[in-house]
Amino acid sequence: MGREISYTAGDSSRPIGHRPAACKKLVDVSTEQRPKKGQNMSSTDELQNHDASPKWKERFAFFNQHGSPKNPTFSSALKQLTTRKRMLINMNFIAIFFGPVYLFVLGLWKKNLALLAIIVVVSFSLSLIFTILGRELPYALGSGLNVVFALMYGLSANYAYYLKQEKGSQGWNPFEGLKIV
Repeated sequence: MGREISYTAGDSSRPIGHRPAACKKLVDVSTEQRPKKGQNMSSTDELQNHDASPKWKERFAFFNQHGSPKNPTFSSALKQLTTRKRMLINMNFIAIFFGPVYLFVLGLWKKNLALLAIIVVVSFSLSLIFTILGRELPYALGSGLNVVFALMYGLSANYAYYLKQEKGSQGWNPFEGLKIV
């Protein structure tokens, strides 16, 4: 208990606790712009200066100009585009085939967990109903649900990523800003 521990620096010419200039610079950079409690991790300026592929930049520009998919001007502007451009803005084919993994890669983990919860609840409910009825879940219904679940990812990924990157919004609602019906 009464032992005294002494710390020595390897170089006797530097006092103990001395940091080289490079270390001080690293410390200064890391503490330069810390967000306050309750504040988003990054500012809007940082979000808009991100490196994005031309596809994402085109999508973001369209969303910036015409608003969310449930906005009436969005629908009319989308109708004026070619079919290929409409598909680029509205649908994300990588999200259709790799939905849960792709949304985690994009950093949309809250929306991804919400979509996974929807899938689990719907699948479990239907399995329970068909088990109580003493029947198996029809193959056509199962396949149709898989298509619907894949389309949920494909249709929500672009605008959700736009909200994250451009607006700094990372809510739990996977259908935020989308026209459901």
